[in-house]
Amino acid sequence: MNQRSLRLLPPMLPRDPKEAHRAASPLELFFDLVFVVAVSFASVQLHHMAAENHLGAGVLGYLMVFFAIWWCWMNFSWFGTSFDTDDWLYRLLAFIQMAGVLVLASGAAAAMEEHDFTAITIGYAIMRLALVPQWIRVALGNPQLRATALRYAVGITVVQLAWFARLLLPETAAFIGFFVLVAAEISMPIWAESRRRTPSNPHHITERYGLFTLILLGESILASANAVVESLHTIENLGALMTIAACALITAAGMWWIYFSRGHHHMITSLRTSLAYGYSHYVIFAAAGAFSAGVEVAIDQAGGHSELPAIATAGTLSVPVSLFALGIWLLILRRDLSPARNAVFLAGVAIILAGTFLPSVLPVAAVAAGIILCVVSTEHRPAAGPGLAVGAAR
Repeated sequence: MNQRSLRLLPPMLPRDPKEAHRAASPLELFFDLVFVVAVSFASVQLHHMAAENHLGAGVLGYLMVFFAIWWCWMNFSWFGTSFDTDDWLYRLLAFIQMAGVLVLASGAAAAMEEHDFTAITIGYAIMRLALVPQWIRVALGNPQLRATALRYAVGITVVQLAWFARLLLPETAAFIGFFVLVAAEISMPIWAESRRRTPSNPHHITERYGLFTLILLGESILASANAVVESLHTIENLGALMTIAACALITAAGMWWIYFSRGHHHMITSLRTSLAYGYSHYVIFAAAGAFSAGVEVAIDQAGGHSELPAIATAGTLSVPVSLFALGIWLLILRRDLSPARNAVFLAGVAIILAGTFLPSVLPVAAVAAGIILCVVSTEHRPAAGPGLAVGAAR
């Protein structure tokens, strides 16, 4: 892209970080919907591997695949909050990223079961490299941000070449190389933004995170509905399945309540706080996605279709919900709650974890009871003004 071609397009100028009433665009909402496919494929594969008593391998594979999903979504979202020039080229490159999501989703099973990351790497590279022309366009149109934009463009390109080179390594070296390249990826914004920080709209970016949280919790609602559907085909396990469905719905509603009980925009004040907010959501998002797999595993156990031991089955529910609740507490709630409410909240998390060691359908009831206790201690305080995600924006 040269200066002449740049003149044919509006300049990629930074957005005002204090812009009022900044909401997610239709393109961003469309972009998020495509990620439902990738999250669903990873969650379903985790469910299958857990039910076949391959929980450890399933969790590790899920966390590796989920990194690719989360990192690509996050980079597009932060770029969109900084620039978001909604012309034909911007949209076309966003659509290319969406195509990469579908390629990545198609490789989730092979990556998690067979450690074959070929399709994952191709889909991931499509999503990441589609951002390079965007950053080059920023560099051409913004002298002040040129060094930052070029660092992103060069860094993304080099690391993607390294991801492809990783496919040629022996299995052990490739496994180690995965975490080395993850470290390179998450270090890139620190390096690039240290020269000059790109602007970000706190209300807009936290709304984007809230919307993605809703997508992930929607997966658990689907799992709850599956328990109802399954109960319609059997009488023998009707009580257990209906208990799972009800408790899963209660738990998902409680997780929603906890996440949106406070405004998040005050967390975006500097590069350090922005990175802390963004990176901590890997745990929050991954836990929310894994919860739906845990509900499906509980359904399998109730129907006698799971080879997983009872304690491990309960753990597929209790551990993700506990991590989700603790993640929000550490990030947002602990400074705002009174000591008494903090104690009640942590007691609720303790009840959730204790459910791991209960028999039959009691673990799901314990998880629901614990999340209710967390909700009780979390007084709802929405942010001022209207917004799509209550407490997340406006």
